[in-house]
Amino acid sequence: QVQLQESGPGLVKPSQTLSLTCTVSGGSVTTNSYYWSWIRQPPEKGLEWIGYISYTGRTSYSPSLKSRTSISRDTSKNQFTLQLSSVTPEDTAVYYCARGVVPGQEGSWGQGTQVTVSS
Repeated sequence: QVQLQESGPGLVKPSQTLSLTCTVSGGSVTTNSYYWSWIRQPPEKGLEWIGYISYTGRTSYSPSLKSRTSISRDTSKNQFTLQLSSVTPEDTAVYYCARGVVPGQEGSWGQGTQVTVSS
């Protein structure tokens, strides 16, 4: 059973870069056919897909966030990371990492981590 755990700062100042790490256990980020995604949910809003990194290392991002987003991985640590630059209070959300065979149909999720953007 794969498990995913998000970690990172809970408070980020405006204009800074938000950095989160997802640590994977019970599975490998290089396992064939899986996509490893970041998804967020702002307060009182629905889920928003941010992007993914595939088992080959290929990345894809939401068009609305693409200019500020970078997703990478460390296969030696079985982790993948999210960096979101130039954050504003509108980036305040619960951030989730997740795994799926098809992007947008994630079957395994982390518990989520609250990130607040505030000075």
